[in-house]
Amino acid sequence: MTVNIIKLCVGVEDPETLQDYHKVRLAQQKKAKKPLELIHVTRMTPKRVDELLDNGSLYWVMKGIVRCRQRIIELRPLVDDEGKKHCGLVLDQDVVLTERLAKRPFQGWRYLETENAPKDARAADGEDEMPLELREELRELGLL
Repeated sequence: MTVNIIKLCVGVEDPETLQDYHKVRLAQQKKAKKPLELIHVTRMTPKRVDELLDNGSLYWVMKGIVRCRQRIIELRPLVDDEGKKHCGLVLDQDVVLTERLAKRPFQGWRYLETENAPKDARAADGEDEMPLELREELRELGLL
């Protein structure tokens, strides 16, 4: 059974900013001739690995609201310069917008059961051409 992770996306205000950050990161990796991967490092390693790798995602909370998700491709053990163990969440490059869901602040990450996860935001006809902020504002007003 699939399980997800939810985490605060500190310092990022919206999914577009997250995508821009990813583009910069991937460009740096390409320039350095490193594999093009998006890895989010966490201190704690999830125990429910099989469930996460069964199509689980990392749901991002931005300014108190779940806004988007990225599929988790792999969990990679990492060791920092001081010898401390960490976990690298290797993420899919696609950022999928979700329905908005308010979340209180919390530290670290939490498991998010699939039945409690917000659904992916569906694009209406012609919606893809609209700027993200306009789409979200119209969605909040119930017009999309």
